Parts: sequence; structure tokens; C-alpha cells
Amino acid sequence: MYPINVAPHTEIPGEKTHVGTSLVDTAASTIQSFGPTKQIHQHLCAFHFYADDMTRQVEAHHYCGHQNEEMRQCLIYDRPDADARLIGVEYIVTEKLFLTLPDSEKPMWHSHEYEVKSGVLFLPGVPGPVERQDLEKVAKTYGKTIHFWQVDRGDQLPLGLPQIMMALTRDGQLYPNLAKEVESRYGVSFQKERENRAYMEGLTLGIHPKANAGGVGLKTVVREIDCKPSGHPTLEPIPRVFV
Repeated sequence: MYPINVAPHTEIPGEKTHVGTSLVDTAASTIQSFGPTKQIHQHLCAFHFYADDMTRQVEAHHYCGHQNEEMRQCLIYDRPDADARLIGVEYIVTEKLFLTLPDSEKPMWHSHEYEVKSGVLFLPGVPGPVERQDLEKVAKTYGKTIHFWQVDRGDQLPLGLPQIMMALTRDGQLYPNLAKEVESRYGVSFQKERENRAYMEGLTLGIHPKANAGGVGLKTVVREIDCKPSGHPTLEPIPRVFV
């Protein structure tokens, strides 16, 4: 029996947004530019799993913008609706940029080749021929993903440590019921799209052995250490952050 793995849309604690707050928001939105968010140009849907627990699989909606031709950055939400929860971020780089990273950094990045070529990464609502033009590039990239909100647990707020997330790398990893639920909701067929993308090429040098956590698990931990003082001559050194 497979777990459902569809994040429950739990009620977020707190009062409903006041009319006065909405009026201020409306006024500000007519004045301010929102430059960074206006650079978002596409919506990608895929699946992530926790780097230390592949049984915890999450549907992830990426809203991405290019920094340049070799890097894009994405805000990740649990769904594409107006009340979606911002659960994480992902940075996507080309193979060329990935290879410049220190070896100690590489395990935190995952490959996208399987996700793309298997059909499970898609652009909702975008016609296949247009979608595939971009995914030809995505298949040759790596991503670094951090989730802050563990919606699969039903958390009402973003609790706990930020989590490193990974992506699918081979058949048999994605829960069939999760795949079918997403296929049904968006009217897509992962198998058909796999066939349509069979011509695509992956990473030029193949998947780096240190990528995808190097084939092991990764877990975020926190430890208490002394806080380094500011060192500014006009400020007294403070031994602790909070007193």
C-alpha cells in the first residue's frame, strides 16, 4: 500500500486578512515595481523527496526566472493556486557552472536528466512542442533545492530546519498513486511524454558521481557554537546573541 503523499492543505493559524490591510496592499501594488518577481517567466511542476527519506515525496510547483542563460532561480509552492504556500527555493545551473563548484558542494545538487526524459517534469498548460524546447535545456542542468515548510507532515507553519531536497533519478522511485493523481489533475501522460522526449540528450559528461547526494542520504542538522562578535570598534563584544 503506497502512502497518499499529497500535501494536506491545512488551515494556517491567524486572523483573516483585514480590509485595511488589503487596501494598503492594493495601494502599494500600484506604486511599487516588484522587479524580482516580474522576472518569473515559467511554471514547472515536478516532484521532490527529502534527501534523507525518499518515502517523503512532495509535489513541487516552481515559478522560475533566468538570471542569465546558465542560471535560473525558482520560488517553490505546494500548488499553483492563489492561496499556495511558499515552501522552498531552487537554483538551477548548467553543467558547465556545476563543474566549477567545490566537491564538498556538489552532493547538495541533483540532476534533472531523468526528470525531464521520463516525462514527470512538465510545464502545466504549455503545448508539448513549446514545452520541449525549454526542457531540452533543463535536461542538461543541475538544481539545488531547499524546502522550509514540511507540508507533507501537515505543518500549519514552516517548522524545523530547512531541508535539502533531491529529485528522481530512475524508474521505480516515484509513488504510482502520486503520479496518477497529478496526471489526472493536469491531463498529462508521463509515459506519452517520455516517448515524445526520447530524442533529448542529457548531460554531456554524464551525471557527476558526487551529484544527487553521491548516492547516500543527506540530513540538515544544527549545532550551538559561539557567535562571532561584530568586531566593530564602537560596539562592545556580546558573548551571546540573545540575553
